[in-house]
Amino acid sequence: MIFLTRSTLFLFITLCIINGLASSDSGLTWDEAYDKALSLVNQMSLEQKVGLTTGMGWEKTLCVGNTYASENPDFPSLCLQDSPMGIRFGNNVTAGVSGITAAASFDKTAIRQRGEYMGKEFRAKGVHYQLGPSIDIMRSPQSGRAWEGFGEDPWLSGVAGRETILGIQSQGVAATAKHYVGNNQETNRTTSSSNIDKRTLHELYLWPYARAVEAGLAAVMCGYNLADGEYACENSYILNTVLKGELGFRGPIMSDWGATHSTAKAANAGLDMTMPGDILMGDGLTFFGSNLTKAVNDGEVSEARITDMALRIAASYYKMKQDEDFPKTTINTFVRSAAPEILVQENHSELVREMGAAAVVLLRNEDEILPLSTHTHKKIALIGSNAGPIPQGLNGCPDQSCGKGHLAVGWGSGTADFPYLVTPFDGITARVGENIEIVHNFNDYDLEEVQSLAYEADIAIVFVMADAGEEYIIVEGNNDRKNLSLWNNGDNLIEAVAEVSENVIVVINSVGPVLMPWIDNENIKAIVWPGLAGQESGNSLADVLFGDVNPSGRLPYTIAKKQDDYPAHISSEAQIEYTEKLLLGYKYFDAKEISPLFEFGFGLSYTQFKYDRLKTVVNGKEDNTRVTTSISITNVGETDGAEIPQAYLSFPQYTNEPPKLLRGFEKVFLRAGEKKRVDFVFTKNDLSFWDEESEEWKLAKGEFAVYIGASSRDIRESSSFTI
Repeated sequence: MIFLTRSTLFLFITLCIINGLASSDSGLTWDEAYDKALSLVNQMSLEQKVGLTTGMGWEKTLCVGNTYASENPDFPSLCLQDSPMGIRFGNNVTAGVSGITAAASFDKTAIRQRGEYMGKEFRAKGVHYQLGPSIDIMRSPQSGRAWEGFGEDPWLSGVAGRETILGIQSQGVAATAKHYVGNNQETNRTTSSSNIDKRTLHELYLWPYARAVEAGLAAVMCGYNLADGEYACENSYILNTVLKGELGFRGPIMSDWGATHSTAKAANAGLDMTMPGDILMGDGLTFFGSNLTKAVNDGEVSEARITDMALRIAASYYKMKQDEDFPKTTINTFVRSAAPEILVQENHSELVREMGAAAVVLLRNEDEILPLSTHTHKKIALIGSNAGPIPQGLNGCPDQSCGKGHLAVGWGSGTADFPYLVTPFDGITARVGENIEIVHNFNDYDLEEVQSLAYEADIAIVFVMADAGEEYIIVEGNNDRKNLSLWNNGDNLIEAVAEVSENVIVVINSVGPVLMPWIDNENIKAIVWPGLAGQESGNSLADVLFGDVNPSGRLPYTIAKKQDDYPAHISSEAQIEYTEKLLLGYKYFDAKEISPLFEFGFGLSYTQFKYDRLKTVVNGKEDNTRVTTSISITNVGETDGAEIPQAYLSFPQYTNEPPKLLRGFEKVFLRAGEKKRVDFVFTKNDLSFWDEESEEWKLAKGEFAVYIGASSRDIRESSSFTI
């Protein structure tokens, strides 16, 4: 037992507050929240209950969405605001790493901290619902909004979603998981139907939502798309049967903005809130409001259903304890100059910088060219527009849709304004000081001048990018990506530099996988993949390039040799058949024995790690089955660093699962020469499959194989166990 003196206890509490630990999830249980909600809603008229479910209209409110307030009983207008990576349309806010880059960290603690700081900022601005995280699976690498989510694997997305939600909601802000479900492309997103068989739906696309519900998720947003021929926001099977029934979700389901298509059908199918309230954005009409009241009076919707809708919304409010000293809403989405100055950033830039560095994936490091040394090199050339500022100016294009200059976020409603942007040129120049001469050329097309600059430098770093974003903005013909090529003459730029320099480092900021036709050029010594790192992007990159941080990021998707190697592509068809079924991402590459360029989970370090002493123990039976696999990891190099061992399971053959499935990962920091034991625990969830005949989850029986490795293909140890 540890005894604390009064002074020690005070210091401990102070440190907890500083580190955000004192604000761990302290919300009510759903039962407690429903008790309070019932007391409120039982006093409401039909019209007041409908008011909770109805948005006040586009460009008529402080937030991107607001519900109607109520008097006698009193209940506030609830503020709903984008985005999954920060406060959209907010002044003096943090624009941190995007979801896909958070996932690349494979760092549960950092992902939780990201959620916490976002929750703090949203709360301080008086926002009740953060419209995030996005937990849509990257079905196709061309998907325009895949960068908002957590990659191609449902297990990774489930963990990242859970940690993000716990972080956001620890601050008393309701997280909103989106876009439920099958919203996997921007092309024809409001008219196409995602047709997914029930097993694939449950094992891939529902998996992150199930984990989110288990984490106490407060709200869900249904998507624009149709699912099996019915709009997602009026599809009773996915809303009532699956989300509210099978998964036991007790919060409200809101529409995406403009994704409500009916009154009675939507309400009866499970939609609880229409946003932003209009039928067409800004038209002042609504499917809910007086039309929903009329539907009740006409017998098309029961008042009991309206009560349930209002209860769900009120319960999410009480669950987050938003009735206790919640700040006044101080954002002003549509008249930003009228918003009062509320500073909310605190030390969040430090967390952004740390996570950006933790998410850098080192794809190649020949001749140990990295880390760079300020003592060895005299001149470094920084080449490419992606190294420099945005020509249109900071936040100079709608929702970050410039497509020029340094890429630190994709475009669309899933963005936030940069308070500043540290470019690679800024970060590297600040890091080297007077020790190294830095020369640069931000012109992607002046290849002759670029070659002259690169030829005279000891090291030539080429900065290239590939962008994408949401449907309502088209940049150079893209929202979904037209192809997987680099933008702004990137391939030609790399090849030109590699013709004249023997020490080329390629830095790729991208929303997702790209093709690398220059990959076999022996002069390209290193390839660095920083993702979309937000406002501190250049500092995070410099920390890794110069060895202040040992890279430990891992790819949250597969980078293929050819675009045709992927199993799913953007479709222009009205009916999109998910014919790949369970074989998505690395599972497809494994099943078809296709060699990727860089596999899922891949990432190098400046040190080396040894895996040994694998041991697996099975305990319990049926629902209480618990399998523990442990392994020793040793840092056998000369540099301190973090390793990310990954656990994959191969199921008994009769289940017809893919060759192996990710079922665990841990980030382990090891000093040079240090050894640690790492445990992976597999529960019934991890060991079950969706049985199509019975339409339920079943614990697989038989022999499993467990693979522990540094990526999905770099397997270091394996064993088997039987259930």
